[in-house]
Amino acid sequence: MSVIEETIQPGVNIHPIDKLLRADRLPHILCPGCGIGTVIHGYAHAIAASGLDEDQHVCVSGIGCSGRAAGYVNVDSYHSTHGRALPFALGIAVHKPELNVTVISGDGDLTAIGGNHLIHAARRNVNLNVICINNFNYGMTGGQVGPTTPIGAKGTTAPQGAVEQPFNLPYLAKATGAIFVARWTILHVREFQDAVLRSMQKKGFCFIEVLAPCPTSFGRANKIGDGAHEVEIYRERCRVENGATNLEELDIDLIDESKSITVGNFVDVEREPFLA
Repeated sequence: MSVIEETIQPGVNIHPIDKLLRADRLPHILCPGCGIGTVIHGYAHAIAASGLDEDQHVCVSGIGCSGRAAGYVNVDSYHSTHGRALPFALGIAVHKPELNVTVISGDGDLTAIGGNHLIHAARRNVNLNVICINNFNYGMTGGQVGPTTPIGAKGTTAPQGAVEQPFNLPYLAKATGAIFVARWTILHVREFQDAVLRSMQKKGFCFIEVLAPCPTSFGRANKIGDGAHEVEIYRERCRVENGATNLEELDIDLIDESKSITVGNFVDVEREPFLA
């Protein structure tokens, strides 16, 4: 049984994450089929299972669709400026080391304008949990290609298909010093939730990439269909390989149907955290 499942008590009317969501902000503004809501749901479940009071959790986000996450969770939340979620969160984590600080933001915010902060936070081994929602484009601003857009995938700034080599995020996180590295999709709900919980239990820089559909921008431009169609791609092509060591080979190609997508918990080590 999943650790998360153990927090759900049969016969109890109150859902374990009811108090962890800001009901006054619902219904949300996310597009139909968007995967961000599933990520927020999983994060809230991990908080409930962590054994820590919600007052000990902090959520920081950046700009973009994924940056909306901090506004929907009922813990101390901060919506920072573009690309600056990590240094903002670093300040909290260093000043208040007793807090469990999680950054939830998108591939563009964290790895483009925020890329320098990402590699140095990992290098320093700052005590942060980073959830990178990767939908392969800048969804909020019109579907431009970004640092994780697969080669050949189309966007408003690459109508013939992206030609630049995308970041392999698990490989990048491991290479720069992260002590916990995972990749899941919104299809792998329980595995993702347990990975977030594991990151909350560790001291140091933890990085979780979660693949999520963006049907309005990325899906439409690449004729993938709605969110359910992209999730079906995950179901058909994802291969779980926990402890994989060949992270340099974990590139993602959503267009070539012959190529699998490797997911799993890849790195789980210990290293002295920053300012321990």
